[in-house]
Amino acid sequence: MPTYPASSSTWKAESISKQECINILFDEFRECAKLFSFYGPYRDNIIEMITHMQHKKGLDFSSSRLDSALREQILTDNSGKNSSRLLLKEGLSVYINWEDGCYPLQEKDKLTAAIGKGILPKFDRIQDRFNGMGISVHDTWATQISIKSLRMEGDRFRAVVHYKIQDHFGLDSQDIQNWKYRNFNLFRIWFVLQRYSKFAFKPFMTNMEATIEILGERDVK
Repeated sequence: MPTYPASSSTWKAESISKQECINILFDEFRECAKLFSFYGPYRDNIIEMITHMQHKKGLDFSSSRLDSALREQILTDNSGKNSSRLLLKEGLSVYINWEDGCYPLQEKDKLTAAIGKGILPKFDRIQDRFNGMGISVHDTWATQISIKSLRMEGDRFRAVVHYKIQDHFGLDSQDIQNWKYRNFNLFRIWFVLQRYSKFAFKPFMTNMEATIEILGERDVK
C-alpha cells in the first residue's frame, strides 16, 4: 500500500489582494445571475445593475430597458381586479363629469381608492423568474401615478398617464434568512459584498418611468 506524506512542500497557499477578491466575487455574482436571466430583451439588466453596484458607489440606477419593461408590464396586465391601468380606466369612466366635460377635483380620491383595490406594477410573474426582471426588480418600493392630460369627446375619453416607480437594489438580514435566497450562491455573494465591513458595497435605488395612454368611454350602467 502506498504511503503519502502528511504535508507536501510543493503546495503553498496563494494569497490575493482585497481588490482581486472583490473582482472574483463580482465576476461570480454576474455568472450566477445568468441562471435567473437567460432570455428576452431584459436579460442583461441584472448584469448592468451588478456592475453599477461595483463601480457607482450607491448612485441611483436607471435604463431605457427597465423603462420599456415597466411599460410592457403595465400594458399587458389585463387582470381586471388587479391592473392599475384597468382600474384607473374604470374609475375615469364612472367619475368623469360628462355633462361639463371635466373631471371633478373633489372626486380625485376616488381614483386613488380605485387603484388601491388592485396590485401596483411589479415583476413577480412566472416569466420574470427567467427573463431578468424578477432578479433585477421583483417587487417595488414606491409608485407614483400621475394623470398628465385628460380629454373628453362625446362619450369617450383619452388620458395620458405617467408611472414613476422606485425599487431598492440591496439585501437585508431578513432576505438572506429566507430559505429561497440563502440556498443560492448568487444571494450569498450579494450579501457578503454588501454587508461584509471590509467590502461594504452600497445598495442603490432603481428608478423606472413609463407613459401610457388610456382610452375609454362613458359608463352607462
